[in-house]
Amino acid sequence: MDDLKEFLDEKVSLFNQPSFIENDPVSIPHRFVKQQDIEISGFFAAVLAWGQRKTIINKSLELMDMMGNSPHDFVLNHSEQELKQLMRFKHRTFNDLDTLYFIDFFSRYFKDNLSLEGAFTRGYSTDIDVMELLLSNFHDYFFQSDLAPRRTRKHVATPKKKSACKRINMFLRWMVRKDNKGVDFGIWNKISPSQLVCPCDLHVDRIGRSLGLIKRKQTDWQTAMELTKNLRVFDATDPVKYDFALFGLGVLQNEKNSALK
Repeated sequence: MDDLKEFLDEKVSLFNQPSFIENDPVSIPHRFVKQQDIEISGFFAAVLAWGQRKTIINKSLELMDMMGNSPHDFVLNHSEQELKQLMRFKHRTFNDLDTLYFIDFFSRYFKDNLSLEGAFTRGYSTDIDVMELLLSNFHDYFFQSDLAPRRTRKHVATPKKKSACKRINMFLRWMVRKDNKGVDFGIWNKISPSQLVCPCDLHVDRIGRSLGLIKRKQTDWQTAMELTKNLRVFDATDPVKYDFALFGLGVLQNEKNSALK
């Protein structure tokens, strides 16, 4: 176990660097300085994180451009005409209806709140495993409006549906983790990095299994929790830093396999 910790710590140091930013969706919120712009652009980039990273980044940039590259100002002050322009936006199954509802939520929310953190900390406690409750509460809060389209609910995952919630957990890593490496923002203070759950995407899942960190057959919320609990053995204060190691190793393995074809 000590050897595995040493190996993963080395990989965290290798991948948790500013050079990681350019080719990752985290590059989208890094285009902004204002906290609310970081939060809104980061949330969209995380939710849109399906498929090739290059496509995800390009579609996120397209959406930010439609919002005048000032997402906070846009959600508060957009005109009807500006809103209609968003009806051209589509990424995979995320369409204009979904986009408009997200804007509607942010518009209502940011009229009364300075930070998105409050939406994610409803029911917060210091319980180490509080994230299941927080993500379930966030999903219910996000869609509490009578105007919420049923189809849009699938784009914000919840543990109640047994989802691993990889995109939301990735967004929370960006907002909560604090270090001096320059990738994650660490602009939220209520949730502790020790309470975060590791984003369990295809790369992380595959490498986690190969290293014996995941035994569960399927990939769901319980799988993400199993992985996170095993990572806490290596660093109880910041287990999700190992997302860098597992994800980076997965990408390298993919590139190696592609080169051999």
